[in-house]
Amino acid sequence: MSSFVMKTQLPAYLRDWQEIIEGHAREHGLDFFPTVFEVLPYDRINEIAAYGGFPSRYPHWRFGMEYEQLAKSHEYGLSKIYELVINNNPAIAYLLEGNSMVDQKLVMAHVLGHVDFFKNNFAFAVTNQGRDPRDGSPIRKWVDTMANHGAVVRRWSNRVGIERVEELIDVCLSLENLIDPQKPFVPPPERKGPLASLDEVLDEAAEPHLLRVDRDYMESFINPDEFVEEQRRKLVEEKERQKRFPESPRRDVLDFLLEHAPLERWEHDVLEVIRSEAYYFLPQMQTKIMNEGWASYWHSRLMTTRICDASEIVDYADRNAGVMATAPGRLNPYKLGVELYRHIEERWDKGQFGKEWEECQSWEQRRSWDRRTGLGRAKIFEVRKLYTDVTFIDEFLTEDFVVDQKLYSFGFNHRNDRWEVESRTFTDVKQRLLTQLTNAGNPIIRVVDANHGNRGELLLTHDHMGVDLRLDWAREVLRALVRLWRRPVEIHTIVEEKPTSLRFDGKEHAQRAIK
Repeated sequence: MSSFVMKTQLPAYLRDWQEIIEGHAREHGLDFFPTVFEVLPYDRINEIAAYGGFPSRYPHWRFGMEYEQLAKSHEYGLSKIYELVINNNPAIAYLLEGNSMVDQKLVMAHVLGHVDFFKNNFAFAVTNQGRDPRDGSPIRKWVDTMANHGAVVRRWSNRVGIERVEELIDVCLSLENLIDPQKPFVPPPERKGPLASLDEVLDEAAEPHLLRVDRDYMESFINPDEFVEEQRRKLVEEKERQKRFPESPRRDVLDFLLEHAPLERWEHDVLEVIRSEAYYFLPQMQTKIMNEGWASYWHSRLMTTRICDASEIVDYADRNAGVMATAPGRLNPYKLGVELYRHIEERWDKGQFGKEWEECQSWEQRRSWDRRTGLGRAKIFEVRKLYTDVTFIDEFLTEDFVVDQKLYSFGFNHRNDRWEVESRTFTDVKQRLLTQLTNAGNPIIRVVDANHGNRGELLLTHDHMGVDLRLDWAREVLRALVRLWRRPVEIHTIVEEKPTSLRFDGKEHAQRAIK
């Protein structure tokens, strides 16, 4: 762990306020990891932010680039980092030195909302590294893990050269989104016993599965020739499928490369680091709206009811308005998330759910509907635990909410050469949001054949969902895959509504229509 993490204690007055705020949060039902706050100057907090919130990462030029961007943005007054928090146990959070007391209280309340979300949302279970045998709490030592990843990369940089390692990291980072979000929740494949090979030999002699016949003269009626041939064809197809490599499409392209690409040891270790960190950051990509909305909901609730006194409430309102401000044409996850949580709480408090509510067609009745069920708080805690952004929006975004929040979809009008509102209808807005959030906006790519054309070439497919691949990015990804696979790579997709093959053989790119 880096030397300045958890090295210094908070000033006594901040430590006292941390204990007070944590007490209020627990009274409201929040359940969070122990949280360590560190006060840092703006240059140090920019350094931490450039590392993705961690005090130590592997060496790479992009972190320096991001630091320069953050530092210049702060110096010119264009942005200011108020808080950083790491999904770790204990959670690590940073406060900016020089912030007002209102800011520090706001950040502490906001951070506790995040840590509660990290601990309880199911998507973050993939970042568990085991269970503490003493109390069963999740082990998440990611600060140490990231430092260890840095040590691995530095060791190989010393052995094979920093230029080669950085070049490989560039390649791996261009592929880091080619992972499978569902894989951590899938049970591991069943191990085959020592007699598995004997079973495979016996299976080769297997006969097609036919219907039972009690009388010989009924054979031709119950199992006609056409049915027998169909069963034999299915048996042959199943054997061919089992011989295919891989047997079924693999969405975790990085894992497939780790298992089967002809990588040197140092290349394998570097790719493994990039894949491990990609899975760590995946839940944060899947829950950006929910996570920020949950933290904003609780900092608003705690600051306005328990923490701020009369002299601080105006300053708090000013800070909160800055966080919630939404510029035209931009999606603010803080604003959308907190308003949707409040919408859910109000609906469940008033009983605006269930069959009777769904079947009510009267606008006046729906507006005045109040069964006083009081289930809102319990419902939002349930939502916090069981949903990601896609399911959150899909289930709870309603037409009334879209109208109240004045949401719309927009696009670029090439005829007028400007961005314009395309639609304000509920279905269009919801579909645009879901498309943007599915797989965090990344294309879904699968490995389907590692011996394409019987030439050892790699074949992938793109699950086209109405959005074409950016061809310049696709070509760079193919180049990166060839660097790791050492053989030509091809991907099948749809370009301008036509099935298309994109291929790179290590020297030149080719694009052709698939008939």
